[in-house]
Amino acid sequence: MSRVRQVALALAVVTFVGAAPVGAAAGGAPSLTVVPSTFSPATGALAVSASVGSAQPLGLQLASADGRPLGWISAPERRQLLSVFWDGLLDGTPVPDGRYRVRLVGGGDVIASARLTLDGRTPALTGIEADNEGTPFDGDGPLLTTISPNGDGFRDRAAVRFRLSEPAVVTLEAARTVQALGPPVSTETRSLPAGQHTWFWTPAAALLPRTYVLRLIVRDAAGNRSEYGALSARVGRYPRAPVVRVQGVDASFERASYAPGELARLRVASDADSLAVQFFRSGPEHVQTGSDNVMNGVPVSGTVEVGWANRIHAPATIQLGIGPWPSGLYFARLTSSDGRVGYAPFVLRPPRLGTSRVAIVLPTTTWQAYNFYDENGDGWGDTWYAGAPHQTVRLGRPFLRRGVIPFFRRYDLGFLHWLAWEKKDVDYLADSDLAFVPDGDALAGAYDLVIFPGHTEYVTEHLFDVVERYRDAGGNLAFLSANNLFWRIASERGVLRRAGLWRTLGRPESALIGVQYIGNDQGSRQGPFVVRALGAAWLWDRTGLEAGGTFGEFVGGYGIEIDAVTPASPQGIEVLAELPDLFGPGKTGQMTYYETPAGAKVFAAGALDFGGSATFWPVSRMLDNLWARLSVP
Repeated sequence: MSRVRQVALALAVVTFVGAAPVGAAAGGAPSLTVVPSTFSPATGALAVSASVGSAQPLGLQLASADGRPLGWISAPERRQLLSVFWDGLLDGTPVPDGRYRVRLVGGGDVIASARLTLDGRTPALTGIEADNEGTPFDGDGPLLTTISPNGDGFRDRAAVRFRLSEPAVVTLEAARTVQALGPPVSTETRSLPAGQHTWFWTPAAALLPRTYVLRLIVRDAAGNRSEYGALSARVGRYPRAPVVRVQGVDASFERASYAPGELARLRVASDADSLAVQFFRSGPEHVQTGSDNVMNGVPVSGTVEVGWANRIHAPATIQLGIGPWPSGLYFARLTSSDGRVGYAPFVLRPPRLGTSRVAIVLPTTTWQAYNFYDENGDGWGDTWYAGAPHQTVRLGRPFLRRGVIPFFRRYDLGFLHWLAWEKKDVDYLADSDLAFVPDGDALAGAYDLVIFPGHTEYVTEHLFDVVERYRDAGGNLAFLSANNLFWRIASERGVLRRAGLWRTLGRPESALIGVQYIGNDQGSRQGPFVVRALGAAWLWDRTGLEAGGTFGEFVGGYGIEIDAVTPASPQGIEVLAELPDLFGPGKTGQMTYYETPAGAKVFAAGALDFGGSATFWPVSRMLDNLWARLSVP
């Protein structure tokens, strides 16, 4: 019996025992207890107990409400006590719903009886709809509505409407989703009669903007239960529940990168009266970022006020001029007149390739793959990580968490700080910018070193080809994360689809990177690197590290996803440090380095979060040493 059924039965026992059972009397008179008095075979068993003063032929009979015998629940036999759990069947046939009497028969006579209602029907909600009381936003429909609970009296709450088939207890749970339904952000339960109902949901003003599933759970007096809203995008057995989009300032640039002086198109969805827009550069700031829904940076422009009162019912696009700023990662910060904030990041690429001799390639495509922003309003992020039926990713969407890049604070920001604080002269590129590089020779002509600092998991065939040829032409590479060049993706009109693992397509990524992905434990186990080889003495120079020494304790260790060498790794590859048996025996993360006959030097960190620790000692010193060796031909 499930826990829900046990709880329902326990409640029924308490309710029934609170009143005197039919037939109970002093002096050993017959007694009969039936729990619960309203019973559904689908939710558990009917518990019946009886006793008489002395042993006799004693049986339990089911009769109609008017007293017509229907059959034996327990046939008569000589006994003084009787205890039965009944499954709702007589002679193997289900008893129809209705009103009945359970009768205690002793010595051929009915000596006690109790009323019983048998109800196997599941309570139902029909005509479920959601709205914001008359001012729909573009894309809203019967099961999707948009609100902004800021207390201004406009779209402050969602109305959920439905018809209830019978009296029942209804629970409304509002929950966010990722790969499964998360813990409720609010829960409310009401006892409702049959008929039409309207239920208002007014979330707290501090609730983060995103879509929320309003899951409905219905339970009747017999314990029959129905649910509306899936627990996972992969589970489709539940009818759909209403979805409410709590709107903030959802903003995104149409392209991942721009050149200085270009006009950038920024798409914004908000119902604010006005927006204040300002550009910032991420990296040079000496400000601690303590939240995954905040971006900090150094302002590079003044604030522009944009009237928005005429654009509160649908997304709109504005054009903004990009200044003559240095190449880097930038973002527009949009602040609404009521204090809501949204961020729209983009890469500012150099005026031409090779403006500097080192290129930093940011994983803008993979950022979108991990973006759980729910554009279609079904309650689930539009990414294959949410599960079926989501199989594609559209580029150009706003990022969830007010526009902040997924995992940015942990995986990417530290290295941007290191580059800016150390005043490194570099070109920043979006990985999608490599689509416009004709081949690896052109890349090698522009750059001595190409660094992939973040998690570049999803790449096109052209990118893989360009990077591989760049290495073969003698170009130096550094991979500061793990699980790079893992999936081949196809891109058509800004929509991405996975097209297979590179290793199963005959091009194992370890042949290029040196190592490749072997595991992910979501960060439940992390550990320090152990120095293994001192052949690459240049890497450990002035770090104080020796063979057997460890580093990484200062950030709680490394891991999350790890890489290791394979038989396809280049000859002569050297394992510099390891995360020994991090995910179990033999599941060891490895930091590696190799050189090619053409003179290419290739470093791979082997752990997902290595680059994010760039400003901590001794990693900052290791990066200085790495830069000195790889940034020259």
